[in-house]
Amino acid sequence: MARMKKILVIGMVLLVALTLGVGAQAKVKAAFIVSNMANESQAFSAKQFLKFGSEYGFDIYTFDAKGDTQAESHIVTNCIAQKFKVIFLNPNDINAIVPSLMKAKQAGLIVGMFSSDLAAESQKYRDFFVGVNDTMAGEQAAQAFIRAFPNGAKVVEIGGQAGHDAQIKRHDGFNGDKGIKGSSVKVLDYKACQQWATDQAQTIMENMIVKYGKDIQGVFVHWDNGATGVIQAAKAAGLKDLFIVGVDGNRAGFYQVQSGGQAVSIAQDFTVMAKKELELAQKVVKGQKVEPVNFVPLSVIDEESVKTFDPPEW
Repeated sequence: MARMKKILVIGMVLLVALTLGVGAQAKVKAAFIVSNMANESQAFSAKQFLKFGSEYGFDIYTFDAKGDTQAESHIVTNCIAQKFKVIFLNPNDINAIVPSLMKAKQAGLIVGMFSSDLAAESQKYRDFFVGVNDTMAGEQAAQAFIRAFPNGAKVVEIGGQAGHDAQIKRHDGFNGDKGIKGSSVKVLDYKACQQWATDQAQTIMENMIVKYGKDIQGVFVHWDNGATGVIQAAKAAGLKDLFIVGVDGNRAGFYQVQSGGQAVSIAQDFTVMAKKELELAQKVVKGQKVEPVNFVPLSVIDEESVKTFDPPEW
């Protein structure tokens, strides 16, 4: 009888433990800090972190800095105070975020850079980076122009958010040794935006049309939603047959290539990037070493290859 009671007590203790989650492996508290949810790629990426985070053992929280560099730094500081173990982030400004990341590393947090990496001298303040090679994205855009205009062309360049890692590297790649440098493709003008905003790209394009008119044969715009603004500005001005190249491979870019309004989209896969980021963080939590730089391959979507791709989710 005493043995039976003992068994019952043990069974009840185990049942209570299972009910309360005792003995179950606790998920690691992690934050994905988004520079601006108004940016479709970042909003979509946040959904991917939330969707797949638990599969890698993370309890994911998302925070929106709304394009404010100072607010983003405060979010990092708050994550330290709230005992987060991991932070993933794509900062508004890769240099302005460094002081808060220094504090995060001093506090023992794991730092994963997503889509945007820190400058070389600051990379010791992050554990790893996952993203596309944005320098290569600029180079591939340049090669698209060189192939389309073997005898040369006059183009304009509209950059993404000034100070953003992708904006810097796409510009450098486009104009560098593996880009248009030494070719017959000439840039008439270049200007970056304050945010990754379609209307800002459209305004810049309108001003360039006023300045250069029909001398413009092509446009390299750093993101596909920016290309949407360029297309609208060109249409309003009656400027036809522009060779427009963007980066992202999002739904807008896909359909713009499909319809002929945009010649090329250099595409990146944010689902693959999010999963890789989570995978690496999981390994670091377990004390394993990981590669500090992890590039996800780009795809070139043009008039022919668009037939082989499914429409993107974002």
